[in-house]
Amino acid sequence: MVVDVGDDERIDRVFRALADATRRDIVARVLRSEQSVSVLASEYAMSFAAVQKHVAVLERASLVRKRRSGREQLVSGEVEALQRAARLLDGYEELWRGRVDRIADLLAEEGRQPTAEPRRGSAR
Repeated sequence: MVVDVGDDERIDRVFRALADATRRDIVARVLRSEQSVSVLASEYAMSFAAVQKHVAVLERASLVRKRRSGREQLVSGEVEALQRAARLLDGYEELWRGRVDRIADLLAEEGRQPTAEPRRGSAR
């Protein structure tokens, strides 16, 4: 699985952003519907500034997009970054499923091969 350095940096930003439960919740909310930063801030037991910082981290990771509408900053979800992360994880899943299948095949093959009879009693 070959990924260029630019992709590595982008995907690292996505996973760092998603490592926080509040940011994951913000992404889930704005994927359902566009919301203002004020509305988002009212949903959490933290300051408006703290929510703004979370949104900024998500925006740098391309997980959300902000736009101005009058005095409000509206936040909407961006699926492309999530899809990129999902493709990467799918690749790892495929890799590990293949390895597990090969191990299972080896174990099954080993089980079919005749083995030497265990010795009865040991000479000490």
